[in-house]
Amino acid sequence: MILLQSEESILHIKFQTLPKQEIPFRMLDYRVRGQRRYKGKPMRQVVIYLKPTTSELAYQTSYELERTRHEFDVIRLWEQPVSLFLQYPGLLPFATLGQSESPEGILRQVTQIVDQIEDPTTQANLMAASAILAGLRLEQDVIYRLVQRDIMQESVIYRSIQQERDRAIALNLLREGVSVETVARGTGLSIEAVQQLQQQLNDSVQS
Repeated sequence: MILLQSEESILHIKFQTLPKQEIPFRMLDYRVRGQRRYKGKPMRQVVIYLKPTTSELAYQTSYELERTRHEFDVIRLWEQPVSLFLQYPGLLPFATLGQSESPEGILRQVTQIVDQIEDPTTQANLMAASAILAGLRLEQDVIYRLVQRDIMQESVIYRSIQQERDRAIALNLLREGVSVETVARGTGLSIEAVQQLQQQLNDSVQS
């Protein structure tokens, strides 16, 4: 979820892989919270669906309850022209989710554009975000063939995801009784980090 505020209004964007029954009510709930916190500022709410679906829920733009009716906007990325995403660097990661019969070709085009970006941090973050979102339409081997992993690994986004993955693996190994030293070697986490995870497990069991 992204919440952007200016002096005049609020923009609330909610990203969803696939629609869920409770999304319309959640949008009403967020709107009420916004009214309570920001006292009368107009709020535009947009739900962005990332993955193609035939579900009618992806077309629902309102929530109704007795005398209450709340409306919001919906964007289905697979219906949007790819050219829209290729115009702006910040939208490049969404390009492979746009209207295209060749998401592989679009990802190739995206990486070529990102390669031309001079700022290394921006380049790394866009490369990582593009690879992550492309995973909704393409297989991992296809993505790794097209995306420069050495650039992607410099991204804060990518490193954060890798760390979370390593932590999840470490927790599973610790639950199976694997030693702290072995877990550290297998995941690349420090001994101290694995010991902290072990302490969290012990605390959860005791509670």
